Amino acid sequence: MFYREVKLCIPNAQAINRGAYRMDELVDAAKKADFTDIVVVNETRGNPDNLIVSHLPFGPTAYFTISNCILRHDIPECAPSSLQYPHLVIDGLSSKVGQRVGRILQALYPGPSTKPDSRRIITYANNNNDFISFRHHTYTRDNSQGSGNPASITLKECGPRFELQPYEIRLGTMEQNDTAEKEWVLRPYMNTSRKQSTL
Repeated sequence: MFYREVKLCIPNAQAINRGAYRMDELVDAAKKADFTDIVVVNETRGNPDNLIVSHLPFGPTAYFTISNCILRHDIPECAPSSLQYPHLVIDGLSSKVGQRVGRILQALYPGPSTKPDSRRIITYANNNNDFISFRHHTYTRDNSQGSGNPASITLKECGPRFELQPYEIRLGTMEQNDTAEKEWVLRPYMNTSRKQSTL
């Protein structure tokens, strides 16, 4: 169920049920079809718990843990999702690892000049404890003043909403799991100070 909502959030995405296919077969098929990225969602008992984003054809691959997932039908007064190309907001990812994760997530979306009149916003924001909050909104302008300046802007959440925690970045693609070099790995028990943050 969650993969359908992720498909709505990423423009030009196609959902494929993995079934009995091996990972290297899926990656080869995606490369032949000229896909730019593969996003794999792992679920345990219907709850999403892992997200893998792999850029094709050469990588990198980022691994995330999903937590606090709330689906669209659980959000009160959830607005319908638009299929416009979204404006992308990546906030608070200021460290070297955070900027790398931001570029990996940014590669899932088309460039900013594709639809300047889009009313859809996708936000990835660091909430100061090494979790990235994902939010999906649409906005409307109220031009009740009549002067052309917007009097107010109303945000409506489209869902889903969830938290991502990156735990590994590899330089290769997904099927090169054993041979790809690890660029970064989360080591939560080696922090020397509580003030240090990864993102």
